[in-house]
Amino acid sequence: MDIVPIPADTYKLGFIGAGKMAESIARGAVRSGVIPASRILTASHSNSSRGDAFQSFGVSLLSSNDDVVRESNVVIFSVKPQVVKDVVLKLNPLLTKNKLLVSVAAGVKLHDLQEWAGHNRFIRVMPNTPAAVGEAASVMSLGGAATEEDANLIAKLFGSIGKIWKADEKYFDAVTGLSGSGPAYVYLAIEALADGGVAAGLPRDLALKLASQTVLGAASMVTGTGKHPGQLKDDVTSPAGTTISGVHELEKGGFRGTLMNAVVAAAKRSRELA
Repeated sequence: MDIVPIPADTYKLGFIGAGKMAESIARGAVRSGVIPASRILTASHSNSSRGDAFQSFGVSLLSSNDDVVRESNVVIFSVKPQVVKDVVLKLNPLLTKNKLLVSVAAGVKLHDLQEWAGHNRFIRVMPNTPAAVGEAASVMSLGGAATEEDANLIAKLFGSIGKIWKADEKYFDAVTGLSGSGPAYVYLAIEALADGGVAAGLPRDLALKLASQTVLGAASMVTGTGKHPGQLKDDVTSPAGTTISGVHELEKGGFRGTLMNAVVAAAKRSRELA
């Protein structure tokens, strides 16, 4: 059976699973105008609040996952990794090659997804939780039958919730260790900066606001200027000044090595879980 192109301007997008990530993707796509809510489908959920969340911005609720697959050209599996196999196998008879299948389930390999679905028109995407505020860092890898047109469609869809890059699936454990787990490392850094501000005499509320905005601003400097972060660090580090004194303390504490170790440890754990 030949691959049928997905109609870019009229396709219907179905979500199997109605969790927070699925909601973030759907909301971002609607908010950015990539696809209207009227062309997004999901199934009614045992937790009625999840269905309510989707309906609140115009998404249609169908009675079953089977109905979602039948009505959709693009199907996103956004369920817990431990149930992906059962869900895909149950839907297998409906997962024809004219449907583009996408998985955002962490740790589940393309090889397995394609085997369970019965074909390899599959794209695996690894987004992260800042998708909820339109600032996700996502990476995608294409299955054997996924076309460049398929990739472009998914890049546009996930581009509505942040930035997305294409990479070989062999890098996905490292992606998990860096961008998948990375937000938690940054939250710890923000909390620690705020605590430092309190220790230095700032009110807690002001310290937290300054810490979070400082991290946001610094990240924006890296992405916005294109400068290496080491150069940006040097730009703000005056001889015998306040910043170099702080950097010296971070170096004595093994700050960079500790962050590197955190990424490597999370990547290793991702491989173990897979």
